Amino acid sequence: MSGTLFIVATPIGNLEDLTPRARQTLANVALIAAEDTRHTGRLLSHIGVKTPLKAVHDHNEADVANALIVLLQNGNDVALVSDAGTPLVSDPGYRVVAAAHANGIVVSPVPGPSAVTAALSVCGLATDRFSFEGFLPAKSAARKAALEALGNETRTLVFYESVHRIEDSLQDLVAAFGPSRAAFIGRELSKLHEQCRRADLATLQQELAAGNIVKKGEFVIVVEGCKAAAGSDIDLDRLLRELVAVMPGKQAAALAARVTGEKRNEVYARMLALGAEQTPGER
Repeated sequence: MSGTLFIVATPIGNLEDLTPRARQTLANVALIAAEDTRHTGRLLSHIGVKTPLKAVHDHNEADVANALIVLLQNGNDVALVSDAGTPLVSDPGYRVVAAAHANGIVVSPVPGPSAVTAALSVCGLATDRFSFEGFLPAKSAARKAALEALGNETRTLVFYESVHRIEDSLQDLVAAFGPSRAAFIGRELSKLHEQCRRADLATLQQELAAGNIVKKGEFVIVVEGCKAAAGSDIDLDRLLRELVAVMPGKQAAALAARVTGEKRNEVYARMLALGAEQTPGER
């Protein structure tokens, strides 16, 4: 039988966030495919694991994937890790996982830390629908074009950013979405000098410039989605009455909010005012 390819999430900062299952998996597999063997080596040393390491990064992934598939086909289990967080989320690993699936090898997740979900959990913005955009382009023109394309996106937007480009990116975010758009910055999440700040984009830009948000470490930026244009032709009351006829009230309110761009709690309050919240599915 073929081995299993385990996709193992590792800490994004605090080493105590490594799950017991992740530690056991890293200890039991025949090989760990790591984005940076030196970085992962320090983690393994901390937890007392001596499993062999093999580098798998953007520049060699296509070549290494074939060797890993042979190892798996011979019955060996392999763990894939990135430098931090959940592999493949703005990290290498796609080619290895795709090759494993193509060769009928079982691919199993070992869930754990992720900067995306960590930031979303504390940002105070809508998280029922979001779009993870990863790192914005490094060059100014390409970055501005990418943000312009997201101008009408109603989902909450999540970006990664480096310390070297955080100022320029915030400036472009303000220009693209306006200074009053609600946003959040998470810096060094789960690490000793963690900062979490929610405000409008202009305020976040000012706080970064003033040094209140320290320009060190790694950043996650979460930005509120675009509101639906005022004066929408959608009749909210009629939409609510139609939806509650076929689904529970809370689900109807959430869907109506998504369609109209209105706040979900306000739509729910409107539904209550119409006396339309009761449906057979909720009684």
